[in-house]
Amino acid sequence: MTGDRAVRVRRALPADAGTAADVWLRSFAAALPGVVRPRSDDEVHGYFRHVLVPLRETWVAEAAGGEVVGVMVLDGEELAQLYLAPEWRGRGIGDRFVALAKERSPEGLSLWTFQVNRSAHRFYERHGFAPVEWTDGSGNEEREPDVRYVWRP
Repeated sequence: MTGDRAVRVRRALPADAGTAADVWLRSFAAALPGVVRPRSDDEVHGYFRHVLVPLRETWVAEAAGGEVVGVMVLDGEELAQLYLAPEWRGRGIGDRFVALAKERSPEGLSLWTFQVNRSAHRFYERHGFAPVEWTDGSGNEEREPDVRYVWRP
């Protein structure tokens, strides 16, 4: 599919924290309906407001009219978050986020995703990431089996 060029990718501003958290919540619910979320909506909003936007390299995808439709968080060489509003999936925004992450971290990237998230596996593998570690989930808050992916140029 061709990318949606009407969407602008930019660094998140403090004012974006709430809408970025909303995208995260909607995307998580749509993509991972069977995964128990250990944090309330208010806690997720607080995390975006107090940690992700001010302290991490947080990017948003903004549609025409200013609506935030995607969020990506980089933490050093870790692609810590990449979530799109469900109705905006498949438009090339995730591809643009991954290209930006690779540009920002040219020596390589790693990320975690849940084992049940097969669409994420296909997406990251299409972008050159390889699975390198599988866990039983005891190391994450959700207690959900996960997999670590790595990309090296």
